[in-house]
Amino acid sequence: MTRVLVIAIITLVSTGLVAGWGLDVTEASGPHAAVVSLDSVIDPVSAGYLSRGIDTAVENGAQFIVIVTDTSGGSMDSTRDMVEKILAVEIPVVAFVSPAGAHASSAGTFIVAAAHLAAMARATNIGAAAPVKSGGDDLPDTMKSKATEDAAAFLRGIASERSRNAVALEATVVSATSYSAIEALDEGIIDLIADDIEDLFSKINGQTIAVRNADVVLYTKDLDVREIDRTLLERFLGMIANPNIVFLLLSLGGLAIMVELWTPGLIGPGVIGLILLALAFVVMGILPVNWVGVALIGLAMLLFFLESQAAG
Repeated sequence: MTRVLVIAIITLVSTGLVAGWGLDVTEASGPHAAVVSLDSVIDPVSAGYLSRGIDTAVENGAQFIVIVTDTSGGSMDSTRDMVEKILAVEIPVVAFVSPAGAHASSAGTFIVAAAHLAAMARATNIGAAAPVKSGGDDLPDTMKSKATEDAAAFLRGIASERSRNAVALEATVVSATSYSAIEALDEGIIDLIADDIEDLFSKINGQTIAVRNADVVLYTKDLDVREIDRTLLERFLGMIANPNIVFLLLSLGGLAIMVELWTPGLIGPGVIGLILLALAFVVMGILPVNWVGVALIGLAMLLFFLESQAAG
């Protein structure tokens, strides 16, 4: 009976800790602007963070959401997920390439273009969206042609939806063209240049944005600003989302599983291998975080039970 009680207590504590990793503090609803900082590589982790940020902003009654962007690009699949989320959102989305010196390169170009209103700080740049391999190397000719045409058509569609310069945006894909903030404004890629968030809010105050065939007027005077930060889990997954680390997790996880198969009964290598592979699959977007959490909790319960039956 004591063993069962101990196992139950440990399991509840473990469950609480795992749940706490993904806990998002929901603020009281009211007039405010939500801010999401997209300052990392575009991957399934950052796509999940942006999706959660938009959902949180809508649920809390934000008047609009600002995506502060500073990224070198990343996965096209994750980019499509982000763009689909932005295009479907029920409140205005403002993309702001900031601070000075930041960039919205490659996949970041698609995200900025998809926003209802796009802005850049001075000394920032956007573009260079030609498709390449994950490591930055050129694609084979046939694959490059297909990827380029697909990305160019996708960006033209976004430009048409947001009334932006499709020709200038398409050049970022076809010719890897990049634009400074002033050039992007002149070419009709963005709507305005602002120094910081305060300057941005001052310049968009009173502007009318078309959202879902309805006009929404932005009122930013004395408006509260609430930042939607990454959760502890999102930060952890973001740290291990580097392709080199993912490859290492896959390699070590596979090796540990092989050791367990070669010498059955060790248990340790098998458990470690499963955990490493699960982390790698989550970061790659193959497994959703919630099911991995459930699996790890189930594994923990099994191990605690085995330990209580055969200590050591």
